[in-house]
Amino acid sequence: MTTPYLLVLYYSQNGSTARMAKMIARGIEQVPGIEARLRTVPKVSPNTLATDPEVPMEGDIYCTHDDLKHCAGLALGSPTRFGNMAAAMKYFWDGTASSWLNGDLIGKPAGVFTSTSSLHGGQESTLLSMMLPLLHQGMLIAGIPYSEADLHSTQSGGTPYGASHTATGSEPATLTEAEANLCRAQGKRLARLALKLGV
Repeated sequence: MTTPYLLVLYYSQNGSTARMAKMIARGIEQVPGIEARLRTVPKVSPNTLATDPEVPMEGDIYCTHDDLKHCAGLALGSPTRFGNMAAAMKYFWDGTASSWLNGDLIGKPAGVFTSTSSLHGGQESTLLSMMLPLLHQGMLIAGIPYSEADLHSTQSGGTPYGASHTATGSEPATLTEAEANLCRAQGKRLARLALKLGV
């Protein structure tokens, strides 16, 4: 019997969202009986003839529809783009009609995470925008409860809608301690929900 996995699907341009994805994966893997599977999506090109290689030159590999279909749950991450998810992530979800028709994701837990370069750069609206396709897919949305102490004290990223990161300063991809804690907490929560639901 194969070990169930939580899909950590993200798009990252400058490394911040990728760093968050890795922290969420660490949280998932602290829960016995489930694994994390990190996947990304390719950039969207304005030139319709441009193509990326099937396997990225570095970093995590691209998500397939089988990765999505067989996951026990999902953590979905994107940087903010004018208060919305990045075009690359939206393009991926626009191509998941077969998953919707087959009901592949119905009843599975999901959470969202984001990063932005300013404190009021649309983190919460981006998190909400990422929830919309997941709701249409029949997924069960889970945020971060206020029982997580870092939600009360964070001076940067972190929301009850999902983990977030404010990517400012000389090293924008570096997460604060509170941001990293909330990423791991979100991963653990999704992992425990996936195991309880056993979808």
